Amino acid sequence: MSKIHKIAILGASGYTGAELVRLIASHPNMRIAALTADRKAGQEMGAVFPHLAHLDLPVLRRIEDVDFSGIDLAFCALPHGVTHGLVRNLPDHVKLVDLSADFRLRDGEAYRKWYGIEHSALDIQPSVAFGLPEHYRDQIRDARITANTGCYVATSLLALIPPVRDGVIDPDSIIIDAKSGVSGAGRGLKEAMLFAEVNEGFNAYGVAHHRHMGELDQELSKFAGRPVTPTFTPHLVPMNRGMMATIYVQGAAEEIHASLTRQYADEPFVHVQPLGQMPATRHVRGSNQCRIGVVADRRPGHAIVISVLDNLMKGASGQALQCANIMLGLDETTGLNMAPTFP
Repeated sequence: MSKIHKIAILGASGYTGAELVRLIASHPNMRIAALTADRKAGQEMGAVFPHLAHLDLPVLRRIEDVDFSGIDLAFCALPHGVTHGLVRNLPDHVKLVDLSADFRLRDGEAYRKWYGIEHSALDIQPSVAFGLPEHYRDQIRDARITANTGCYVATSLLALIPPVRDGVIDPDSIIIDAKSGVSGAGRGLKEAMLFAEVNEGFNAYGVAHHRHMGELDQELSKFAGRPVTPTFTPHLVPMNRGMMATIYVQGAAEEIHASLTRQYADEPFVHVQPLGQMPATRHVRGSNQCRIGVVADRRPGHAIVISVLDNLMKGASGQALQCANIMLGLDETTGLNMAPTFP
């Protein structure tokens, strides 16, 4: 029989934590052994998320009350800045997939710039894998800690890394016009996220200073082999789930499409549409899929690339589980082969 890995989910009372519970509950090689949520410690998971009430789950507890001696892997869905200190207190045998931004940026000054606090674990950072399996699979396989990407970052990089690396687009021409469902802002109470504030509206936010710019700069510069600073603007859309990046670039659509098709021909979760065919967020809702479309712009030598995914799945918890499967030596598709929900 295959080994059953014991899993802890730290920060289980948020949307990404609940999504991890939903996925792992039917995973054949994982069992949830601990759930934490400091402010809701002592409560049943079903009381916090009624849609999970039918599952046999541990009671929520504080992190310091968890016995990690029997835990194989922990998902960390905690606020930015917390994992730095936590990781030093975990036993060395515990692998970690961090859904916060604590280990995404390799440079301490870049982390300070985008998150406004000091990076307190720079000695650990060089051994951390960047959690984009399609481009860092080997590093993830050997890592103790994997830093899950930001949701906007996953949507954009999956569409941009191959053509940037292959030199078929001008990196200085990249404009990313991105949109996210409201769940991307988390479950915490925020006035701007109230129904009456969000419904029947559409707005840009974090204009010219969104934190995910740091990751985009870092990764695009790496694959281009020189500094790249894309234009990036995120927008909030009045829907629960879904994310779309509409990307404007200078380059031939046929070459961009060929680059993407070659890269993802054998990937289970990234699908390139036929040239000229556009994906929609409803095509990936509730799944770990990313779909990418390429169309030639009316301006010669320019193209438009559209990438869609579910921000709570391939943009967060689904990708985290994909990384965890790789780290534990499992088939990376295990527990993630569900079809999108439609309509």
